[in-house]
Amino acid sequence: MPRSSIVTPYTILCGVDEAGRGPLAGAVYAAAVILDPARSIEGLTDSKLLTAKRRDRLALEIRAYARSFCVATASVEEIDEINILQASLLAMKRAVEGLVVAPDEMRVDGLHLPKISINGKVLAGQAIVEGDRLIAEISAASILAKTARDENMCEWDRRFPQYGFAKHKGYGTREHLDALNRFGPCEIHRKSFSPVRNALRQARLFAE
Repeated sequence: MPRSSIVTPYTILCGVDEAGRGPLAGAVYAAAVILDPARSIEGLTDSKLLTAKRRDRLALEIRAYARSFCVATASVEEIDEINILQASLLAMKRAVEGLVVAPDEMRVDGLHLPKISINGKVLAGQAIVEGDRLIAEISAASILAKTARDENMCEWDRRFPQYGFAKHKGYGTREHLDALNRFGPCEIHRKSFSPVRNALRQARLFAE
């Protein structure tokens, strides 16, 4: 189980992680979580290492027991406009700024830190590779971001069942690529991603 990363008994630390940088469709999600030291949650780890059922159970516990949490997004339009990395950082910024409890520091999974000011002061932070396996707060954020995004993709699947979003969550699986080439992109496909861009080009050529 990852360790908590509370720096001192008086430091309010938030963990931050994103879900959905790689898919060809859908918004990118991010979550920020401040855990309550008095209410431990067993089994926190990188969301990708958990079954969907276990992720869902832990997400309920995190929402019930965390001192504060927020899930935020950056839209497909924002991804296409500013690129996926910057959109991910934007979603992280929105998640941290949406916390009801203001953090003193943040720990972020990966290589990049969002630039955030709290009460006019730049929020101190550290980016940690595989932080979602090492730091409990980041693990919790990973789980909330992943479960929220998966739920959203299942909702889109009901509107666009031909793509199989409920199964692959927008990732570039063979099934998804075949559907993309057969039906063309829909409104939640990321037009700046090359497989989608290629499918759009093919659709235009066919229309001509």
